[in-house]
Amino acid sequence: QVQLVESGGGLVQPGGSLTLSCAASGSIFSIYTMGWYRQAPGKQRELVAVITSGGTPTPTYADSVKGRVTISKDNARNTVYLQMNSLKPEDTAVYYCKIKWRARITSRWEDYWGQGTQVTVSS
Repeated sequence: QVQLVESGGGLVQPGGSLTLSCAASGSIFSIYTMGWYRQAPGKQRELVAVITSGGTPTPTYADSVKGRVTISKDNARNTVYLQMNSLKPEDTAVYYCKIKWRARITSRWEDYWGQGTQVTVSS
């Protein structure tokens, strides 16, 4: 079993900042990637940022957030962070954490989603 605990969402004014965090726990042997996705009302869920866990961490960002968002992780705590700056109203969405993990070295990689945290950018 895996648990993902997300935190940090809320209401922020345009131009403001927020940091989301997502802590993974449970019977995790290893994590391949940790990432954030978002879904605005009436839209499909989309990638915000993802980072690999092994070796040299490699982040990938959606074009819409490049330069405004930084993803980072703490391997020891299986926690991923999303620092968001210069927030815009169009960043308003439910933000979901997702990990690609496996329970044993012989297991298949599986995706696991968090419950989501609301981010609202409004004056």
